[in-house]
Amino acid sequence: MSNYLRGEIYRVLHKKSLYIFIGIVAVGYILLALVRLGSMETDKVLSDAESLFFLLPAVIGGFLFATLYTDDLNSKNLTMLIGFGIGKAKIVFSKFILMGLFSGIIFGLTPLFMSGVYTVLGHPPSAATIGVVYAWALKIFLTTLVFAALSAIVVYGLQRPTFGMVAYLLLTLNVVGQLLVLVLSIKPLSDLAPHLSDHLVSSVLGKILGGMLDGTAMGGPLVEYLLYLALALVASVVAFRKKELEF
Repeated sequence: MSNYLRGEIYRVLHKKSLYIFIGIVAVGYILLALVRLGSMETDKVLSDAESLFFLLPAVIGGFLFATLYTDDLNSKNLTMLIGFGIGKAKIVFSKFILMGLFSGIIFGLTPLFMSGVYTVLGHPPSAATIGVVYAWALKIFLTTLVFAALSAIVVYGLQRPTFGMVAYLLLTLNVVGQLLVLVLSIKPLSDLAPHLSDHLVSSVLGKILGGMLDGTAMGGPLVEYLLYLALALVASVVAFRKKELEF
């Protein structure tokens, strides 16, 4: 498994499109910052985090998801990996670890990059502002990780890269979440389980962010989040084992 992880890290780090894509996103943000220089907001970095970070799981996370999860399907690489003796469970957990590693690095550097841009432009954020932005970045990281784990069920269960990518985008753009909220609000389901929507992924992540910002208890939401991850990983392994590889 360690050799496979090292090989995947090498493959991703030598993928030119990754650097081109991140460069385009970075340049786009710099241009946006230049446009916003004349606004009245004092904490521009914080404002950007609150208004733009919701796009990062779909934009940055979507690119990473395609690179790590769907590239193997497009290249028929899964068959070769299993032929070399790498178990299906190891593949599932390796992809999850890699998604966490790369998204963690990128989202960990994002607040520093944003702060650097505005510092160069003459609007340096305070240490307190950077701390709040990091709380938002952590929420985005957790969002990307859990939705990648849930979308992996589709990837390994159906082995269709397009279906997996669509599932990931629908989850990260909260389309699925909004539909579930709508369904759960319909009677008599809303009467039988009136607080069920509070336990959806988006609500759990909102509670975790609230705990980081306000100091409220996060124990319950963190346990729910970890349960989502665990169940998604187990479901991915089960779906992968039941699906015959296509050549």
